[in-house]
Order: sequence, then structure tokens, then C-alpha cells
Amino acid sequence: MEFSARQIADFLQGTIEGNENATVSTFSKIEEGTKGTLSFLANPAYEHYIYETESSIVLVNDSFKPSRPVPATLIRVPNAYEAIASLLALYEQSKPRKSGIHPLAFIDPTAKIGEGCYVEAFAVVSANATVGNGTQIYAHATIGESAKVGSNCTIYSNVSIYHDCVVGNNVIIHSGAVIGADGFGFAPAGDGYDKIPQIGIVTIEDNVEIGANTCIDRSTMGSTIIGKGVKIDNLVQVAHNVTVGQNTVMSAQVGIAGSAKIGEWCTFAGKVGIAGHIHIANHTTAGATSAISRTISKEGSTILGIPAIDAHRFARCNAVFRNLPDLSKEVQQLKRELADLKSRLEK
Repeated sequence: MEFSARQIADFLQGTIEGNENATVSTFSKIEEGTKGTLSFLANPAYEHYIYETESSIVLVNDSFKPSRPVPATLIRVPNAYEAIASLLALYEQSKPRKSGIHPLAFIDPTAKIGEGCYVEAFAVVSANATVGNGTQIYAHATIGESAKVGSNCTIYSNVSIYHDCVVGNNVIIHSGAVIGADGFGFAPAGDGYDKIPQIGIVTIEDNVEIGANTCIDRSTMGSTIIGKGVKIDNLVQVAHNVTVGQNTVMSAQVGIAGSAKIGEWCTFAGKVGIAGHIHIANHTTAGATSAISRTISKEGSTILGIPAIDAHRFARCNAVFRNLPDLSKEVQQLKRELADLKSRLEK
């Protein structure tokens, strides 16, 4: 389908500079723009591309002031990044959704499948499992016994949702993710370790997205909980009995140890490690590779480092750390001078 600059501007409530009849049929990055595509400029570091791009239409912020003529038609909006996100969402929603159950899928006779679902070949829906309306389940995904998956979910290939776990509505789980494997629970015994049975479940609330190869462990008792609107990247580990508050986001390789309680609207950059049995306040932001070893009680904290401390304090400490070799030389020189001074005084 083709859309004109006028149609796009009307949808975004933006203003046009250039040819309002310019049309596009797909998207492209501004540095790779071609005729008939739509791009956006939100980061000033990419501004030089706007004077060279062949994209037919470019979304820009209202505040953008070009330093020379721009060949593309511009659509000005308050926030170009948010605008492109809404257009991409609209584009995705316009794609026809698949429906129907492939004859090579296995659906247990006791399972309940809602209306308009799509179950691809070699997917498995186990005994007493429930799948809501409009949910799509792709090849080799497994919905375990008595598990519940809500409506309008997308369960990609090779996802494993273990027995009894609960997945809400509008949830996306990417390939290879494992929901409900046993938590890492072992008790030392005389000749090794005894396994502690993990009899709880995982509960994933509405509008959650979980990245590829992420693992969310079932609780020892009760439930590991992923709150509404949480977004989890690839290769993240969430241990047993963890609670993740609503709208928290975490990047790749974050690891959360057992029984940690994460607040709402937190942000964890890549490789953040979180110790077990601690609480993290709402709106906490942790920089990449931070190790959070203690409870964070103050809401809105920004922390960095190993162990994680206030970001401003970390910056000051880091400045000292960078100068440690020079400081060491100065200390050694002072020690020599002091020794020499003591020697003279003794004489």
C-alpha cells in the first residue's frame, strides 16, 4: 500500500514542508533511504544524512532547523522517534493475521483453543491447557499441561511454557524463551546437594514482551511475577520468586537472583546483575554492567558500578581511579622524601 505525505501528516497531526503528494510504501533508515521510502531524523548526529538521503519523506522534530536545502519532503512532529514508532505499529497491525490449526500441530483433546487462533505445524498444546482468542503459536512451541495463555498473544518458534504457568493478554514471547523452568534451588547434603522441588508457577501479566532465549524460572512456592507492560530483552535470566514491577525494562544479559523485588518503571541496561532477596525502588535506573548488591530504597535513583553506587559518586570515584598510577608514583616519591627527612633528623 502507498501513503501520501498528506495522509501521514494527518494521521500524526504534523505539518508538511515540501510535496504533500509524495508517496511511500515502506520504511528505511535515513542513511540508506531510497525513493518511495519513509525515514526519520531524531538524533542530531545523523543530521548530515538528511541532505543526501533519497527517502521520499522524512519525519523530523518541530525544532529541527536545516542548515541547507533538504531534497525530501519533511513532516514536522513534536517527537519524530515516537511518530515513527506509531507508524511502525500501524504498519505491523495492517498485516493480515494468520488463523487456523495446522494438521501437523498436536492439540490435546482436553485443551481449549479460542477463536481465530493460529497454531503452526509441530507446535504442542498439552492437556488442559487454555489458549485465548487470536493467539498465534509457531512451530515447535510447547504450551505445557494446564498452562494458560491469554488472547492476542504471539508465541514464536521453540518457546517452552511449562505446566501451570499463566500468560496474560497481548504478550509476545520470542524464540527459545523458557517460561517456568525450575528455579535454582538446592540444599547441601552429606554427599552433594538435594533438589528442592519448585512447585510454584510463573505469572506474566498483560502487554509484556520477552526476548529470545530469555529464561524466567518458576517459584519454589507461589509465583514468579512479571508485571504488566514489562519489556525484557534477549538472554535475560529471571530467577525463582522474583517480582518485576509494571513497565520495567531490561536489556540483554541482565541477571536477577532469587526473591528480588523490582519496582515499577525501572530501567536496567545490559549485563546488570541483581542480588537475591533485595528490593529496588520504583524508577531506578542502572547503567550497563552494574552489580546491585543491596536494597535501593530511594525512588528515582540512578546507579552505576560494581558494587552499584550513586551515578554522580561513581563518576567522581572513576576520575580518581583513572589517576591512580600517577597518585601511586606521588605517594612513593613522598615516602622516599619522608624517609630521607627522618634520616637527616636522626643525624
